[in-house]
Amino acid sequence: NGTSVEEFILLGFPGTWQFRISLVVIFAVTYSLTVIGNASIIALVWTSSNLHTPMYFFLCNLSFLEIWYTTGVVPKAIGVMLGTSQTISFNVCILQLFFLLSLGSTECFLLSVMAYDRYLAICYPLRYSCLMNSVLSARLALSSWLGGFLAISLLAFLTSRLTFCGPDVINHFLCDIDSCLALSCSDTWPVELATFLVSIIVVVASCVVTLVSYVYIISSILRIQSVHGRKKAFSTCSAHLSVVTIWFGSTMFLYVKPRAQSSLDLNKIVNTFNTVVTPLLNPFIYTLRNKEVKQALGWA
Repeated sequence: NGTSVEEFILLGFPGTWQFRISLVVIFAVTYSLTVIGNASIIALVWTSSNLHTPMYFFLCNLSFLEIWYTTGVVPKAIGVMLGTSQTISFNVCILQLFFLLSLGSTECFLLSVMAYDRYLAICYPLRYSCLMNSVLSARLALSSWLGGFLAISLLAFLTSRLTFCGPDVINHFLCDIDSCLALSCSDTWPVELATFLVSIIVVVASCVVTLVSYVYIISSILRIQSVHGRKKAFSTCSAHLSVVTIWFGSTMFLYVKPRAQSSLDLNKIVNTFNTVVTPLLNPFIYTLRNKEVKQALGWA
């Protein structure tokens, strides 16, 4: 692979032992709740016949993705903070980068698909079951997964061709693009350009589709005469809108930029929110703000 560095050392969060132990506890608890919460959503949808709709099929895909997305980060991050697993080989570093970016891209596509699904449900309620049938929903979900992994393939390949001469310390608890670019002693312009273009295609395009869908959704809701009708229509998409705002806001900060971000410490904080906190929020947002899920749980 043209590199003279065989492995990297992940710095994690420098600080006192007590500080790092506190972070380990937070990460471990958050990870456990994330896995339990998202797995519970999958089980709930699977066992509740009234939730066998395209909306909850997409939600199951999102929950499944979140489990693996946080699993690709937190166990290794805990090892880094404890000092028991601070090294990571070059190949595993590239694999983690590819895995996380692919799942992140898939999430962008899934969220835009879910926005499109809500657009059809609210703007064309009488034709919704015909427009968004099981075949189309399966194709959209599969396209999101394939598109997410294919979009990152070239980027991961270009990163694997970079030359690393030292130093070998990554100022992060995971392998990300900016950290790799900061350590490379070769020309990083092709990778930076590829990162920017992929970000535009994946993140910005998905965000535009989502925004356009919600423009039509909100305009349709405002045309509903009764207050109860408007409230009911908005409740079907408010949870998704909350997730979209959180996810796209942090993702755009991390990746939609023409050059590598100078503040790796700030990237570390945003990455923590993106890979640890956000996957935990999704099940709570969908269960606490969704009437059908509450009914399936016996809360309403």
